[in-house]
Amino acid sequence: MSSSTSAALRLVRAEFRLAPRDPMTLTFVLVFPIVCMLIIGGAFGTTPDRAFNNTNPSQWYVASYFTVVIAATGLVMLPVHLASYRERGVLRRFAAAGFPRWSFALAELAVGLVTIALAGVLLLVVAAPVYGVPPVHALGRVLAGLVLGSIAFVSLGVLLGTLLPSARSAQAVGLLLFVPSFLLGAGGPPPKVMGSVVKHVGDVLPLTWVTRTIREPWLGIGTPTASLLLVAALAVVATALAARRSAL
Repeated sequence: MSSSTSAALRLVRAEFRLAPRDPMTLTFVLVFPIVCMLIIGGAFGTTPDRAFNNTNPSQWYVASYFTVVIAATGLVMLPVHLASYRERGVLRRFAAAGFPRWSFALAELAVGLVTIALAGVLLLVVAAPVYGVPPVHALGRVLAGLVLGSIAFVSLGVLLGTLLPSARSAQAVGLLLFVPSFLLGAGGPPPKVMGSVVKHVGDVLPLTWVTRTIREPWLGIGTPTASLLLVAALAVVATALAARRSAL
């Protein structure tokens, strides 16, 4: 194993040890989607409804809230984590220690993707005995949307964290972006009951694209190829910008 690869792996391990030391944002990622899924899923019941494309509303929200985990990680957890590093001069110390330029972006990508995976599994474990986990109708498409959406939002999180000057500002901006994305793009009312203006706003939100690429093939109510292409493009652009901004 080369010295640069070994150094990068050390940085990845260090990031996994440091991530749990920010319990507030980690709790937000792990707990908030589950609590909201339980409340909103229970409010709409389990009887198939036209507003939910004739599917079980509670299972609609189980599929939808998987993307809330992605948004919480990318828009709140990672920006706060990285901005706090900038405040404390941690990035300068990493650079001075001789870590490869690409290693920090790799470490944050790994932390973000593993966090999403763990939080997503936890959400399904809680949902299973309460509402049941809806059967996956098109596994390949769901996995494609999940992977590309996760990469896109993790990269957006890294980019935000390198642009914002402090953890407090990162938290404020992250929540400002997260709340409308959450309400209009995944966790709020179904699009069919939204007003036309609100629905048009929701249609241009990246989280809406990600939610469609996961929820529709999961529930068997559509094959949103256009949304998947948009998510793929976002993942490529955001990853390139994040890698450039986070180079040590």
